[in-house]
Amino acid sequence: MKRSTRTKINRGILYAILLVALGLVASLADWPAIKENFLDVDVLETLWPEIVTVAAKNTIVYTIIAFAGGLVIALFLALMKLSPIAPYRWIATSYIEFFRGLPALVVIIGFGFAVPIAFGWRPPGGAIGAGIIALIVVSGAYMAETIRAGIQAVPKGQSEAARSLGMSSSWTTVSVVLPQAFRIVIPPLTNEFVILIKDTSLLFVLGVAASERELTTFSRDAVTTNQDSSPLLAAAVLYLIITLPLTRLVARLERRTQRAR
Repeated sequence: MKRSTRTKINRGILYAILLVALGLVASLADWPAIKENFLDVDVLETLWPEIVTVAAKNTIVYTIIAFAGGLVIALFLALMKLSPIAPYRWIATSYIEFFRGLPALVVIIGFGFAVPIAFGWRPPGGAIGAGIIALIVVSGAYMAETIRAGIQAVPKGQSEAARSLGMSSSWTTVSVVLPQAFRIVIPPLTNEFVILIKDTSLLFVLGVAASERELTTFSRDAVTTNQDSSPLLAAAVLYLIITLPLTRLVARLERRTQRAR
């Protein structure tokens, strides 16, 4: 038997197994119960348009703010970790390891409840402001390592060539190294943005006002009000509408980066 024939047979078997598995799952599902609890049109109609104009909008706004703030922190941390001055490296490393080692939910609760009590400090924006600051702090720790790796991935010859032209070390970093580093780390930074979109769902633990609710909090409240799980399905669909194009963008950017290399 030819190798191509064996390959076709093996693929056919795998497709058949997949179809059987899907058919088994479909046969075991309680479709009337699913329709009653997750596809109630009347309940879904009560969500419109607030689920988009309030919940989805807030989710995107919180994500953008957290990403922008985290990116600024990450840039400083990455440069500190690569600094020849040891205390700067120690501070950056301690920050990164500490906040990468904690669950984001713990940090959000800490900034929402513990920090105001311990320091008598009320974060701007109240509970939702505390949650966003927590997301900024956590995302900054993760993105710092990404940026640091991107800086180190830039060939040293680039810096040496710039220095030979009379550029200072700081100007070489700003004008030569960082632009190339950011081109390298665009895919993982985009992936971090997608993670932040989902992490905004953790803000529900702080108890926010109706106008400040993101998708998870909005759908959770709607489930409680209507005693029906259809709002969860609606929120899941909106999360996918937001994140799937970004995940495809990440895959495309990664392929382009690999071709460039």
